[in-house]
Amino acid sequence: MLMPPSALCVTGRSAGVLPVSNRPARAGRLRHADGFTLIEVMVVVVILSILAAVVVPRIMDNPDKARVVKAKQDIRVIKNQMDLYRLHNFRYPTTEQGMEALVQKPADAPHWQQGGYLDKLPKDPWGKPYQYLSPGQHGELDIYSLGADGQPGGEGVDADIGNWNLDD
Repeated sequence: MLMPPSALCVTGRSAGVLPVSNRPARAGRLRHADGFTLIEVMVVVVILSILAAVVVPRIMDNPDKARVVKAKQDIRVIKNQMDLYRLHNFRYPTTEQGMEALVQKPADAPHWQQGGYLDKLPKDPWGKPYQYLSPGQHGELDIYSLGADGQPGGEGVDADIGNWNLDD
């Protein structure tokens, strides 16, 4: 039922007619101010905080884990070259000869491999030299790093890493 404009009252209402608006109505949504409510912002902040609490420790811990992995790999390589030295010379270098025997020929190594067993001795990931004992305290020989603190013993990244605990 159409009503003539004169039938509308000043407020724009008449019996049975809904209010008139110049803006198009949004289907199924109430019109409210644009922007985010405080609750919405707080929910986002809480979600980001939870993500940061989970992700950041994992990211921050990775460089230390990478250094430990590198030290273990270096020790494996040195140990393999020591085994090759032993195969050629029938014994490991003495503690006094040290790992330098892999780079420069010792006087008592009759079958030393021409060119050496290593180009140069690596340093551990913390910039300190690897340690060598023959005979070792944990086996025929010990090749190890003193860890991040450079001191014997320790825990975590400060722990000693040696050929006896590479699988830990």
